[in-house]
Amino acid sequence: MKLLILNGPNLNLLGKREPEIYGSETFEDYFRTLQLKFNDVELSYFQSNSEGAIIDKLHEVGFSFDGIVINAGAYTHTSIAIADAISGITTLVVEVHISNVHNREAFRHKSYLSPVCKGVILGFGLKSYELGIESFL
Repeated sequence: MKLLILNGPNLNLLGKREPEIYGSETFEDYFRTLQLKFNDVELSYFQSNSEGAIIDKLHEVGFSFDGIVINAGAYTHTSIAIADAISGITTLVVEVHISNVHNREAFRHKSYLSPVCKGVILGFGLKSYELGIESFL
């Protein structure tokens, strides 16, 4: 099984950015933990602060991977283009968020991605990614 974890803007700052919300672990460290836990799954990881690069990656793997776990960051609430890219591929996508976006600012309550995703997992910290992976197993 081949799965991609796809992170959007500012998630490269995990471990540094607002640790009271996002924790103090870098995603690279957490990704190594995921690889050990799911050693029978071929996990790939991609992060970009650029909307176009995220769309390009969805197009690249969206017909050959078994699943995509996406945390599009703020693009979740703004990007019709990423939603259209998800709609245009055959690989199923699970939307994840580290925080419970419904306990945060009102603009975070609307997701353009949720309607085109297999499911949504949020509010469990980095464990949201683990739950996203498990949804494909």
